[in-house]
Amino acid sequence: MFENQPKGLYTLALANTGERFGYYTMLAVFLLFLQDNFQLETSVASTIYSSFLMFVYFLPLFGGILADKFGYKKMVTIGIIIMFLGYALLSIPAGHGDIAYVAMYGALALVCLGTGLFKGNLQVMVGNLYENNEYSDKRDAAFSIFYMAINIGALFAPTAAIKIMDYAQESLGFTKADSYHFAFGVACVSLIVSILIYYFGRKTYANADGKTAAAKNEAEKEVAQELPKEETKARIVALGLVFAVVIFFWMAFHQNGNTLTLFARDYTATSSTGLESMMFNVWNLVLVAVLVYGLFAVFQSKTSKGKGIAGVVSLAAIGVLVYNYFNISGETKVDAPIFQQFNPFFVVALTPVSMAIFGFLNKKGKEPKAPTKIALGMLVAAVAYIVMSLCSFGLPDPTYQLVDGKPVYDHMADVTPNILVSTYLILTFAELLLSPMGISFVSKVAPPKYKGMMMGGWFVATAVGNFLVAIPGWLWGIPLWILWLLLAGLCFLSYLFIMSQMKKLNKVA
Repeated sequence: MFENQPKGLYTLALANTGERFGYYTMLAVFLLFLQDNFQLETSVASTIYSSFLMFVYFLPLFGGILADKFGYKKMVTIGIIIMFLGYALLSIPAGHGDIAYVAMYGALALVCLGTGLFKGNLQVMVGNLYENNEYSDKRDAAFSIFYMAINIGALFAPTAAIKIMDYAQESLGFTKADSYHFAFGVACVSLIVSILIYYFGRKTYANADGKTAAAKNEAEKEVAQELPKEETKARIVALGLVFAVVIFFWMAFHQNGNTLTLFARDYTATSSTGLESMMFNVWNLVLVAVLVYGLFAVFQSKTSKGKGIAGVVSLAAIGVLVYNYFNISGETKVDAPIFQQFNPFFVVALTPVSMAIFGFLNKKGKEPKAPTKIALGMLVAAVAYIVMSLCSFGLPDPTYQLVDGKPVYDHMADVTPNILVSTYLILTFAELLLSPMGISFVSKVAPPKYKGMMMGGWFVATAVGNFLVAIPGWLWGIPLWILWLLLAGLCFLSYLFIMSQMKKLNKVA
């Protein structure tokens, strides 16, 4: 998995880890901030949340076009700076009135613009590292590693947001509404780390910039012109089909910060005890991930020394987990945002598992192509929401009361946290099948002269799906089992559609 990869992969992945840590720290509490700080109804807060997600993933289209002309490295650098300014503005406690509202929108605009220049272009640079024959067969593994690095940042984000908010309230005397700005300030610090990694590691990815306006690579131009118009068209059509399908995946998946967080707030137990409570401590999750990687290293290491070190690390992780279990006392508080740590945890822990499975299938000549993996991802996502539907049957409908003309949301039930954790586990299987493979597919299939634009197209599809995230928020109030069943149905119909187009997709895969 990690062997014989170019050094530039790790530099770019770590730079992205820092940026994603800040982004997901902000995102973990953003919807709740909108309701607590501005007393917005769920439908309004969901619309703002989904619109922000839409622009975050739509603007990489234009960022890609600019990078095709002026260079990827330059656009990534400018993007980080603009994002920093956005998070800095968002971290200022401006109150609860019109000025605060306008400042919030200005901050969101800067974050969206900066992300548009940063996110897609960084991924194109990763793909460019694998254009030569030495590394070309490691592209899928590279994007799995890159995707795992994203989720390492996201894993710690909810805990960081909750802890810094608790500190602001308990030690500094800030109100709950104002404490959200401390969580947004974490993003500023993480971006500083990101830019330092990106800057000081620039030698490792020097060959990943592609063409620039100042010095175009003539050989690359010739390669781009070698593709016949028919093949170029076939590739673009295939990518368009994939883009159309993933819209509904992201609509369903990004409920993690919308209706699934509302379910955590309004329907899920607010405390936990015993073995179950251990999963709400992020360091226990880290130990489990270390154990997974240690066990894999025991079996995959080529030297006895490597196997021995991996064995010691695995036993140490088990020992600390057992110690933590026997020292559990009392109840563990369960905050709604904390559930957003489980998806990145499962990504990090299950990436080597999925890679081992597909590696085994590859050796047997039976590994499914990327389009098939994407289709299976849609099917698995449907299963996740069927689980939510079954577990929500009989729960009271969502409701709120008006107090002084402002909505106050009621806690309706105390269902086991395992429902949401199980749903995130299934959604993670879907994500591992679809997202890193989709990015790799775009990087591989996109016509050379349209790489930036096609990667931008992937993000546009994600953007449309993210805007549709608001629809379940608008429906928040109907019976929950019907809401989840609608999402399951959309995912299943998408699965059927992409399977019907598999012949076209496999021609270019």
